[in-house]
Amino acid sequence: MARKQDLVILGFLVGLLVVFALLLGFLLRSREVEVVSEGGGGERVGLVELRGVIVNAEPIVRQLERFRKDRGIRAVVLRIDSPGGGVAASQEIYQAARRVRESGKPIVCSMGSVAASGGYYVALGCSKIVANPGTTTGSIGVIAEIPNFQKLLARLGIEVSVVKSGQHKDIGSPYRQMTEDERKLLQEWIDDAYNQFVQVVAAERSLDEGRLRELADGRVFTGRQAYQLGLVDTLGTFADAVGLAAKLAGIRGEPRLVRIPPRRLGWLELLLGSLGSVRELARPWPRLKYQWAG
Repeated sequence: MARKQDLVILGFLVGLLVVFALLLGFLLRSREVEVVSEGGGGERVGLVELRGVIVNAEPIVRQLERFRKDRGIRAVVLRIDSPGGGVAASQEIYQAARRVRESGKPIVCSMGSVAASGGYYVALGCSKIVANPGTTTGSIGVIAEIPNFQKLLARLGIEVSVVKSGQHKDIGSPYRQMTEDERKLLQEWIDDAYNQFVQVVAAERSLDEGRLRELADGRVFTGRQAYQLGLVDTLGTFADAVGLAAKLAGIRGEPRLVRIPPRRLGWLELLLGSLGSVRELARPWPRLKYQWAG
């Protein structure tokens, strides 16, 4: 009899622990997002902000994935204020935005002052694209910048000896002049990345690829020009984009806008992050970029 009572008490305590753990998890989860604007009776729209040059896709991809999986998030607004950046990083964020869209959850891009090149590429993954009339966008193209230090090194009396396994192993070297054969190979490399960009724009915007190539020479457009060309869906402000996301999600009234707050970094993470930035600047050439150089 005493053993049976012990089992009942043990079961009760285990039940309390489970309830406590669930409650604690709920409280911690609710603190993982911060409220940007109140409204909507609890109907939430996630906000992800992409600002500056695109170098590392991981933080933005992580936020998009989190909102995609969160059933409490009815829609997502992706705010872009970026001239673009790395080709692969831009493609990764585009794919993450597209996964949100394909999950059935609306994702609306709100273009800020600049959403060009890789910034525009990312926007293509969204359900709808909203640009301000004065937004700088477009710049559909690829660039690779290769410095040449040969004359400077000669003036300093420095020579660089290279031992390589193949003819093109040091292609893009900043220590010598580029050969015509190397220029041709690099142009083919750039052209393939360019074709990928154009094909995505043509498919996502339902545009004729031939006509698009006439415009995709790296030039930029205002938001109004982009709208007239079919590169964006509508003109409007950030508030308009939030309203459109809520409408697509079937939210009545003003939604509650939330975002994932930036994680506080320790001194070691800050140091490693700084070293990573230095490493990025010192990365070997050539660097392939979907980036507006303006």
